[in-house]
Amino acid sequence: MRSNLIDNCLWTPSTKDVQKSNMVDYMNYLKKNNFIEVQNYDELYRWSVEHASEFWLSIWNYCGVISKQQPNKTVDNLNSFKNVNWFPGASLNYSENLLKKNNNDTAIVFRGEDKVSRRLSWKELDNQVSCLQQHFKNLGVKKGDRVAFYMPNIPETVCCVLAVASLGAISSLCSPDFGVQAVVDRFGQIEPTLFIYADEYIYNGKFINVVNKASEIINEISSIKHSFCVSYSNGIVDLLSKYTPQKIEYEYVPFNHPLYIMFSSGTTGVPKCIVHGVGGTLIQHLKEHMLHCNLKKGDVIFYFTTCGWMMWQWLVGALASQSTLLLYDGSPFSPNMEVIFKYLEEENATVFGTSAKYIDSLRKNNFIASEKYPLKNLKIIASTGSPLIAENFDYVYSKIKSNVCLASISGGTDIVSCFVLGNPIGKVYRGEIQTPGLGMKVCVFNDEGKSLFSEKGELVCTLPFPSQPIYFWNDEGRKKYDACYFSKYENVWHHGDWMELTQHGGVIIYGRSDSTLNPNGVRIGTAEIYRQVEQFDEINESVVVEQYWKDENRIVLFVVMKKGVELSSQFIDKIKNKLKTACSPRHVPAKIIAVPAIPRTKSGKIMEIAVKCVINGLDVKNKDAMDNPECLSYFEKNTQLNMD
Repeated sequence: MRSNLIDNCLWTPSTKDVQKSNMVDYMNYLKKNNFIEVQNYDELYRWSVEHASEFWLSIWNYCGVISKQQPNKTVDNLNSFKNVNWFPGASLNYSENLLKKNNNDTAIVFRGEDKVSRRLSWKELDNQVSCLQQHFKNLGVKKGDRVAFYMPNIPETVCCVLAVASLGAISSLCSPDFGVQAVVDRFGQIEPTLFIYADEYIYNGKFINVVNKASEIINEISSIKHSFCVSYSNGIVDLLSKYTPQKIEYEYVPFNHPLYIMFSSGTTGVPKCIVHGVGGTLIQHLKEHMLHCNLKKGDVIFYFTTCGWMMWQWLVGALASQSTLLLYDGSPFSPNMEVIFKYLEEENATVFGTSAKYIDSLRKNNFIASEKYPLKNLKIIASTGSPLIAENFDYVYSKIKSNVCLASISGGTDIVSCFVLGNPIGKVYRGEIQTPGLGMKVCVFNDEGKSLFSEKGELVCTLPFPSQPIYFWNDEGRKKYDACYFSKYENVWHHGDWMELTQHGGVIIYGRSDSTLNPNGVRIGTAEIYRQVEQFDEINESVVVEQYWKDENRIVLFVVMKKGVELSSQFIDKIKNKLKTACSPRHVPAKIIAVPAIPRTKSGKIMEIAVKCVINGLDVKNKDAMDNPECLSYFEKNTQLNMD
């Protein structure tokens, strides 16, 4: 039910919904099986990090992990990030855990904007995986081989990934809007033997052919022995006709066997190849989906993502909870702003995931979803990609749905999951992420490693967890791995986010700490400025960075104005006054400059560091990995940056 805005509480779950939740069912399971008796979520969370070994064992059992060989114990070396070993002795297969159902219920629904659609039952999904497994075997794919995907978010991508995992092979994905060099920079490092690509993808009503780009990639990567093309519109009908579905033969592998190779953004150097394991990915997603998202058998989950973002792997993992996946490819605004909501309504979605940027765009276009799309079955709206500003919390509850758990979540490619996320039996407070994840001992540190509360600092995790990367590809002696996560604090995971733990037990993320502003020695999270700037309807989007200017650092704010709106001196003063009164005089930019566009990653994240590099005369590497590299010229050639 919707709460009064007392103490900024926007939503409280009903007693009935709490009692029906998986979270309470899990608490009852713990009591029944002599793990622990807890009365509320806070007690559950404390137990999960203070007794991590028992907690993760209970998740394994409660979520029904299928394994050929049960683990000898839950964990070895729990107190050492570098030596921890989860579920030693276990032998399992990722795909077997996702293909538990084999009936005529719907497993996957797909829409390519309003141009293409198809759906698969669980039985059809199983059959396609079986035929693909046979095909891959005929091509010589075996355990440990790498298979590279240049694919859009279509059902065949899911089928192929599950077929690869069924053999104990390793999948690595890029979306087809990546340029040739960006793909070669990634896949060239891991030496795939098989390359799978689509003939085209759709965006903004247009079909974009990528066959020529795929051919260039194949020619550039000598390790590729085989490749095949998937029809965007028709799938793999011709290939499937060559095989007869049979019982899938699963290759059983250790808990820490590689499942995915994922990549860092690659905008400041060659992308790091982050290897995630079968067991860690599976058990973390089961925990997040079943407990934090309250996913039940037969639920319907949508997340707006491409195959170039870790949220795709997260979404696919929901099959292990026996939920139906809603896949969408293309622009979320094509043919109109209603397209996603029409899809959610027609398919009775129970979980709706999207980006903070998408919600902000809806608000700025005054889109009211609730008038036409009641979304009666929707119980959770999840948002990630960047911090969700407080005004967009208000927008969700007033214009999308009032009785819903708004779960702002945050984690990343590094852990293929979340550090902080939703809690369906807890309250939602304006502008706050509800909770750290169960089993994730999340803290805030200052530079000296002192723990902070109700103060801004570095997001750290002080206890190992199963979904940390098992290693980086081609990283001799773990030098890159250790430098990435453990160089700042000894035996403490340093994630690189600037955040605060709140009085409600929640979390506020203020942006990446490596892009945190530091004018006159005072650290300011970029999200603090975005929260104020994005309240102006005249501004479409913005990016704020530091410029090294006359022996000091100054804040520069770039804004993209709405069509027909000018950035006048009066409006600049209005922005500055807003920041001064709502934040502090230190938050006021030295320069506010209008630009036509802002650089973004393929997954839609604003690239603050790339802008910072450009305006300070530093190189931006791997521009091919950016969605719109041409817009960097607006910053590089901007004469206003050379003025006081």
